[in-house]
Amino acid sequence: MTTTTHPSGLRDAVQLWAVAKTYGSGEQAVAALDRVTLAFPRGSFTAIMGPSGSGKSTLLQCAAGLDRPGDGQVLIGETELSRLTEKQLTLLRRERIGFVFQAFNLMTALTAAQNVALPLRLAGRRIEPGRVEAALDAVGLRDRAGHRPGELSGGQQQRVAIARALVADPEVIFADEPTGALDTNTSREVLGLLRRVVDAHRQTVIMVTHDPVAAAYADRVVYLADGRIADEYLADRRDHGERAQVIAARMAHLEAAPPAPAAAPVRVKGAW
Repeated sequence: MTTTTHPSGLRDAVQLWAVAKTYGSGEQAVAALDRVTLAFPRGSFTAIMGPSGSGKSTLLQCAAGLDRPGDGQVLIGETELSRLTEKQLTLLRRERIGFVFQAFNLMTALTAAQNVALPLRLAGRRIEPGRVEAALDAVGLRDRAGHRPGELSGGQQQRVAIARALVADPEVIFADEPTGALDTNTSREVLGLLRRVVDAHRQTVIMVTHDPVAAAYADRVVYLADGRIADEYLADRRDHGERAQVIAARMAHLEAAPPAPAAAPVRVKGAW
């Protein structure tokens, strides 16, 4: 399989081809993903939404190499993850992927600067002078470099987590409900920062969220239901508030719809 190319000329950062994942067996089997085919172009911001149990988190985990699908293929760039050993997968995640989680996942005994530097140290990479400071500066926290997580607000901790995700210059950043533990104003700051990461640095961000306001920061919203792609919304010229309303309306319609019968793989508009 070869890497596809976005119409703008950007090659895909992540691809899923007919990816399936089932938990349990027999009558207790649950299809978390049902032959999902989807692509994420480089330099794009995609939000993944869907009702509880729709497969959002499973899709993110399979796409990021945190879990292996039962069938299908996942590629990061031109690397097919199914061909990698567990050790190779660990190295790929460490060197080519950034993660931002709802719970921040910072080391409480380390300062902000030490937390940001941690991925580089774990990878055994030389830390160039000023690199950690530049990452903290990018999230507006250079003056908090010596503070530990307990001395920072929730929003500041999440910004440290984003700096940590950025410091190794990853090919893609996966964000799992990054604003779920934050208040409204702080959420806007964090989402605005992720938006700038895409616009200014051409990073690729894939974010799972349940919040239409958060999803409205993305270029594209992909909706899942029953482990399958159910809908897609591409950002348009509406202002942020209007986009959030459209996204929320589509989500409400999806939640009200009866489960769809199993279908053949669907290639949505975003899978170039």
